[in-house]
Formats: sequence, C-alpha cells, structure tokens
Amino acid sequence: MKFKRKTKRLFIVLVVGIVLLTYSSLETRWIKITPVTIESPDIPSSFDGKRIVFVSDIHHGVALSKERVRKLVERINNLQPDIVILGGDYVSEEEKYIEPVFTELGKLKSNYGVFGVMGNHDYFVNGDLSKKMMIRNHIKECDNKSYWVKIGRDSIKIGGVDDPNGSEPVLESIVNGVQKKDFCILISHRPEYIKQLKTDLVDLTLSGHTHGGQVTFFGLWAPVLPTENGIWASLAFSKESQQYSYGHFQRTPTMQSYITSGIGTRFPHLRFFRRPEIAVLELKRK
Repeated sequence: MKFKRKTKRLFIVLVVGIVLLTYSSLETRWIKITPVTIESPDIPSSFDGKRIVFVSDIHHGVALSKERVRKLVERINNLQPDIVILGGDYVSEEEKYIEPVFTELGKLKSNYGVFGVMGNHDYFVNGDLSKKMMIRNHIKECDNKSYWVKIGRDSIKIGGVDDPNGSEPVLESIVNGVQKKDFCILISHRPEYIKQLKTDLVDLTLSGHTHGGQVTFFGLWAPVLPTENGIWASLAFSKESQQYSYGHFQRTPTMQSYITSGIGTRFPHLRFFRRPEIAVLELKRK
C-alpha cells in the first residue's frame, strides 16, 4: 500500500510538472497589449492623446525566430502608433541574428519616428554592427543622444543613455536644452539607472532588461532578476528590487517610470505569470 501511495504521488508530481513546463513554454509566445496612461501637465496640447508603443528585449535567436519578429512588427503597426520606442537587447548569442532582426524592425511604421537604445546583449554580440544596422533601418539611435519631436509648434524631447557595456551613460546629452515646462522621455535599457537620476527635468523613463523577472510567483513576486553583467542571480528579495523589475511607478512628484516585461527570454526560455508585452503608452495632458 505504501508503495502504491508513493507511486501515485510521484505520478501526480510528474503530471503537474509537465503541465507547468508546458504552460511556461507556451506563455513565452502569449504576447499581451498593456495599456498605460501617462499623465503630466508638461505634455503639450498637440501630444495629448498621442500613443507611444514601447517594446524591449526581443532577443532574436534560437528561442525567438525571425518569423516571430515579423509578426511582432505587424502587430505593432496594426496599433498605428504615433511613436515607437525600442528598449534594447535585440539579439542573443550570435552575430548572424543582428541583420535579420533589424531588417524586420526597419518595417516599423509610426507618425513621428522610431527611437531605440542598445542593450547589454547587443554589445556582448557585436555593438558596432547593431548600431550600423539601426541607422541603416531608420531607427534613431538614442545612446547618449536625444531628439526633439515636433507637432506643429509643440515639441517633446526623447533621448537615451547608453548601456554601461558600451560606454558611460551621459544624462547631459538628454536634458541639455530642456526646461521644466518641457516633457522629456529618457530611455535606459537598465532600470537601475533611474536610481542615479538627480534631475527634475525628466518626466518619464522607459526601461527593459529585467523581463519582469520572467518566472514569477504567480505574478506577485519575481524571485530572480538579472545582475549588471546580464546573468540571472537571486537579487530580488527586497521591496526596492521589485519596484525596479516591472510596472508603472510614480518615482517622484514629477517623474514616472515604466519597466516592461519585454518580448523574448533568456535561459531558461520559460515564462511564468509574466507574459511578454507590447506596452501602449497614451499621453494625457493633465
């Protein structure tokens, strides 16, 4: 009888394990659209109601095919974005994936431009080639660079800081020329950079890198987050670490941040209650 009970328990554990692994594998392809409202008195009237589509961490490679990148681009285009922002980590593992992913991203359509920064994995593979392909495919490279986006007489500032694997992040290149009344968006692949900000000129920060933890405790807690060198490590036991893993936060009275769960994965190529997402940020003048 004891042997039968043990066998039954092992069978139940095996079945549950297979179900969880199957679900976690399928969730990596279950991309959701996440609507986010960004309210600020600094948003000019011409930008009120405009939509920014933000995606990050595509990780084109063995685990995410060119066909899936193509479908992602089609889905973004169907949203008819006013602006598209890309948060870095376009590829994984090998250099051969760089040109195909940017060829597909070059088909993105928006009314006022596509902007992007580099991620740590882009530099691990080949940073120079990635930047070359960004420029070739009409993606405005924002690594320690910024641009004024204009609609009529109104304008907002969009810029980014480089990943530390490429060069030292330089905030001055973004806030230079910005006044308190201006709406300024800062793209930083790594959300931990937000902690270093000592300015009230940035209204919104956009980051990726963490994949939202990728595997969570039913969406409530991400026990594992990437370290600064990109590997996975148990770092997420503090409340602060969770606030820099995923979601929409009001960091200061004048600055908000959004950290996306991204599109792709790193090993293990599973997700659990942290679906990949396309974030749609709607600007609302307060």
